[in-house]
Amino acid sequence: MLALIQNCSMPLARTVRPPSRTQVQPYFSSAVRASMSPRVKSPSQVLLGLSEKELEQLALNCGQETYRGKQLYHFLYQRKCREIKDFYQLPQGFRNNLEEAGWKVGRSPIFETVTAADGTVKLLLKLEDNRLIETVGIPVMDDKGLSRLTACVSSQVGCPLRCSFCATGKGGFSRNLQRHEIVEQTGIKFILCEQVLAIEEVFKHRVSNVVFMGMGEPMLNLTAVLEAHRCLNKDVKIGQRMITISTVGVPNTIKKLASHKLQSTLAVSLHAPNQKLRETIVPSAKSYPLDALMSDCRDYFRQTNRRVSFEYALLAGVNDSVDHAAELAELLHGAGSGYHVNLIPFNPIEDSEYKRPSKRAVLAFSGALESAKITVSVRHTRGLDANAACGQLRNKFQKTPLVTDPIGLGVSC
Repeated sequence: MLALIQNCSMPLARTVRPPSRTQVQPYFSSAVRASMSPRVKSPSQVLLGLSEKELEQLALNCGQETYRGKQLYHFLYQRKCREIKDFYQLPQGFRNNLEEAGWKVGRSPIFETVTAADGTVKLLLKLEDNRLIETVGIPVMDDKGLSRLTACVSSQVGCPLRCSFCATGKGGFSRNLQRHEIVEQTGIKFILCEQVLAIEEVFKHRVSNVVFMGMGEPMLNLTAVLEAHRCLNKDVKIGQRMITISTVGVPNTIKKLASHKLQSTLAVSLHAPNQKLRETIVPSAKSYPLDALMSDCRDYFRQTNRRVSFEYALLAGVNDSVDHAAELAELLHGAGSGYHVNLIPFNPIEDSEYKRPSKRAVLAFSGALESAKITVSVRHTRGLDANAACGQLRNKFQKTPLVTDPIGLGVSC
């Protein structure tokens, strides 16, 4: 990364000179040091996702003063410019040098936009390799207008875990997203960060909450997710408690996440109260037994003092009976305290054998948990008319499922 930050079209002596004692020594995040996939071009020439210190170092190595790096930071994260040419306060020569050296902002074009009647907006972003990813903007209105805007962001192009009820899994898996690709979904951090900025651009409103609940398994791309988390918190100024990281459960990763002691919410996609049923809904559960998952969640709560939220997709006639609710309550009580259950009535997808449960079944399940002293909420379904369930809109345009690439399926952390 250092070599690439030094990559600026300046005279050789100025470009490669060693930093003086007064120069800023940047922190280089692991996602910048290594590509998330051996098949994807390194993201190191992308400005989006670099910290203020890294941008200051880039300016120094291009023969500029450190305040030029602060200006880069302002144009990226405050003004949210899409092109280097829009950094109008920077000298033309500096802008030219950046472009000639191959630097770019790192924003992706919006390929498709679908708006639901309830105001939910789903975007398809077209990545540099022509892959499509989804991000969703979920507005909450009050008497004064838009009070909260949540960005649901993707962490991978597709998903290798193939949960049986999920449209993303049916579409196959291609690669991990890089940190800028995540942030741009909300608006920043290369594609992880990029998604957030895209939502802000569409709504003309600041994103207040971010949930890593879009396409992909965040724990299989933990390095980039953590770097995007840092960017969203430190650079985009979204509070840690306003960020949720979701997982279906990947061995050893909850422990790794706990070691960072984030103040964000961990949401575990449970979907069943016992191992046998869970394996039919979540095939990857075969490698991560339920008792081991619950033990890791208990340790996570002890280390972070942050409540774990359990996501439970209600599938009609499969896992939505009162008996299932009683079994789930018993499981949670046995695992200790500090838990919350978020019930999610199934969002119908094309070619699925699953059905959405009735309101009566949802209320009965919720009531059974409450009677057992389990904190529970029912997620209000948003965007039903906009193919807002994870992976649905992408599959509409990508008719042929991606071929799962065995390279890079290991945990990136």
